[in-house]
Amino acid sequence: MSSFVVALDVGGTSMKGGLVDDAGVVLLTERRPTPRENGPEAVVEAIRTFVGDLAASGDGSPAGVGIAVPGLVDPGMALYSANIGWRDVPASAFCGLDIPVVLGHDVQTGGLAESVIGAGRGVDDFLFLPIGTGIAGAMILRGAPYGGASGWGGEIGHIPVFPDGEQCACGQFGCLETYASAASVGRRYSLRSGQEGIRAEQVVASDDPLAIEVWDEAVEALSLALATYTLLLDPSLIVLGGGLAEAGPALFDPVRTRLVKRLTFRDAPPLAPAALGVDAGMLGAALLGWRAAGRGSIGGSWRLDVRSGPLVS
Repeated sequence: MSSFVVALDVGGTSMKGGLVDDAGVVLLTERRPTPRENGPEAVVEAIRTFVGDLAASGDGSPAGVGIAVPGLVDPGMALYSANIGWRDVPASAFCGLDIPVVLGHDVQTGGLAESVIGAGRGVDDFLFLPIGTGIAGAMILRGAPYGGASGWGGEIGHIPVFPDGEQCACGQFGCLETYASAASVGRRYSLRSGQEGIRAEQVVASDDPLAIEVWDEAVEALSLALATYTLLLDPSLIVLGGGLAEAGPALFDPVRTRLVKRLTFRDAPPLAPAALGVDAGMLGAALLGWRAAGRGSIGGSWRLDVRSGPLVS
């Protein structure tokens, strides 16, 4: 059997691909733009070409292919993506090779990686919440990502934390994502201050009273959503990732404090930073690729080499 798989994490603006062997070593990685401005067919063709080029870069033929994609997805079909515009694209359309392919939801695939080889390793029930341009969660229940009855489970970014608040792009009002995503933190400060192009990290670092107010509202929204999640599903751990988690104590400390205050009759679950960063989706796709190859239990012996970054056995 071939000793590597092709792994691809498809985002709205870029795709990160790589080859990962059965010991968890990342043999190579490459990033390419996602040409969604050219339509969904162009994105499918770009993925197909990327998979083929990655496969050709390896020594031999890959054992399988794992691809993490946005939107509604099952292992054999990319059902729908609002950002990309495709509907009902079979997994085989993304790969021109005669090898097995498995698809996964992008955030759930990142959650799978954090569960098997990252911050949630050894934890059966936890929430993986990457906070970036948007907010979506991966619910890890009994050691596996849970998508719910129709695959939409984990859309925590659209919990209405302030029901009479601002309208979200989804059409609802007061969604978590409208207040606490990195894009929203920058946007809300820019609108109030009149300064264009302000990024979330600038808001977090600023001592401007207006910036402090915007950040305080983001922290409040996040603590409300996490309290709701905790009371419903009782996670052992909450793992925060994405670009906004790089704020470190400026995010974790106030969210932890408010979460403890809200959960008056029970302990709050611990908060932890994600371990895999921007590689979570690609590494999760590698796990899917090995599952496609019939090696579903692979990954248990992988560990992070914190000195150099790749995974080793």
